[in-house]
Amino acid sequence: MRIIITIQHAGHVHFFKHAIDELQADGHEVHVFARDNEMSVELLERCGIEYELLAGDSKSLLSLATNQCLYEGRLLQRARQIDPHVMTAVGGVAISHVASVVDARSVVFYDTEHATIICRLAYPFADVVCTPECYSWDVGDKQVRYPGYHELAYLHPDRFTPDEEVLRELDLAPDDPLVVVRFGDWGSSHDVGESGFADSREVVDRIDETGAEVVVTAEGDVDADLDPYLASIDPEQLHDLLWFADLYVGEGATTAAECAMLGTPAIYVNSLSLGYLSELESEYGLVFNYTGEQRHTRALERGMSILENDDVDWQRRRESMLEEKRDTTDFILEQLRTNAPSLVKV
Repeated sequence: MRIIITIQHAGHVHFFKHAIDELQADGHEVHVFARDNEMSVELLERCGIEYELLAGDSKSLLSLATNQCLYEGRLLQRARQIDPHVMTAVGGVAISHVASVVDARSVVFYDTEHATIICRLAYPFADVVCTPECYSWDVGDKQVRYPGYHELAYLHPDRFTPDEEVLRELDLAPDDPLVVVRFGDWGSSHDVGESGFADSREVVDRIDETGAEVVVTAEGDVDADLDPYLASIDPEQLHDLLWFADLYVGEGATTAAECAMLGTPAIYVNSLSLGYLSELESEYGLVFNYTGEQRHTRALERGMSILENDDVDWQRRRESMLEEKRDTTDFILEQLRTNAPSLVKV
């Protein structure tokens, strides 16, 4: 197969990295195209994935629209040269448009209901839209639901083994109490008008008072007085850090889901709700969602309760979830192979 994969965010690198390795090992021709956004390029390089950069980062909605047009134009030019059988992406606005022009199949993976602009621009043109079973949108006949989450493409126990080196770099022991706090940057098109914590400093101070080590990660900049708490680790060590953490408190939905995959309790604080986080709370008790009024106060209360009176077997809850979900990388590979079964192009 000739396959085009596009990368718009760092999380997409993790989502596709194992599939890329297996496809290339099987002799397929994989072309990866990227937009420089949220450390996506750095992660591609650290993972040893060859790529072509088609566009830079966007700092505003206007620049995002301009960049999208540039990105799609360049992708179309390269796709005409490659003549792919399948094009795939998370979100998939560009690949769904370009694939329809170059006579390739487009396979879109998505799990974010509130990203309505992306959904409405991509879904009508896509051949296949793959979503977790808990995804609340009905996309019609082209939708393929699967029992899993995006994060199980790289954090399924068959794909991930934690490395204690991250603790040594932070001068911590495995039994030291550790809390990871994450702040968002609210720059995405679906984040306009939304919010999370009311006071980032209070979040760190309240957790710090418990005696736990606080490590802050952020999509954008943080207040200067929080700089001493910023994680001084390589980007690919984040999942190791989450594995050893006793608690996650943050505005990032993906990080909350990643913690759930690892058996680390996660508190999600954001005015936006998501189907997969709702399921991880209602079905498995691995995530606690605070999206309404008083979310800041209620989330901190829950966090203090977990740190002070934690008698829950979080790993058993994780095992219950894993018993019902599948390795998402296997599903990705199935879909790409299914959508180019005859390899009619020469």
